[in-house]
Amino acid sequence: MDERAERTADLGFARLDVDRARRTGDPEVVYGAGKTPEQVVAILTTLHDANPTRAVLATRLDDAAIDLVGVRLPEARLDRVARAVTLGPLPAPVGTVAIIAAGTSDAPVAAEAALTVQVHGSAVRRIDDVGVAGIHRLLEARDEFADADCLIVVAGMEGALPSVVGGLVGVPLVAVPTSVGYGASFGGLAALLAMLNSCAPGISVVNIDNGYGAGVFAARVARNARTRG
Repeated sequence: MDERAERTADLGFARLDVDRARRTGDPEVVYGAGKTPEQVVAILTTLHDANPTRAVLATRLDDAAIDLVGVRLPEARLDRVARAVTLGPLPAPVGTVAIIAAGTSDAPVAAEAALTVQVHGSAVRRIDDVGVAGIHRLLEARDEFADADCLIVVAGMEGALPSVVGGLVGVPLVAVPTSVGYGASFGGLAALLAMLNSCAPGISVVNIDNGYGAGVFAARVARNARTRG
């Protein structure tokens, strides 16, 4: 068989990178937005067949796609809050990522981050509804995240939570701005700029609502902290 064919699965509408797990340690993930439910099922099936011992993740799915995955692939796990599904076994977790979310409105992004962390091989610890409007809640929860290998901090509105968390602990931190907020939040732009301009050191920032990107980053940091520490 041609070597390139072994690295790529051509479905006609998509060319799948079935070799990514070998190169990077993590298989390709399906970005479901803009894909039909049938395409999502076909991609998930092909990626799972190529890496049957490792969970495949599909993100940003609409209800129709989640419903069809549930019917066609009954062994898949559906997460409607995260708008995502997984197919195949999750890897044994290495390291711990604590996910700190400002409010209930940030739950979809926090859930996407949490599922991504698990698919990419780390354990998850959730700390929800600890935004700066009731900062005592965050201070009371400090012991729940101070010993994690990496933090994901999810917040909308003015995006202040990562700066506060970054001033409390010295754990590597990735901040996720969300599109939650009123008019002047500009769909998450205000939170994004606040996080980029944080005076707390050691903070990395991903794009607006990008729980997936934060999850991959944090899981890799946590895995490396335990395997190379």
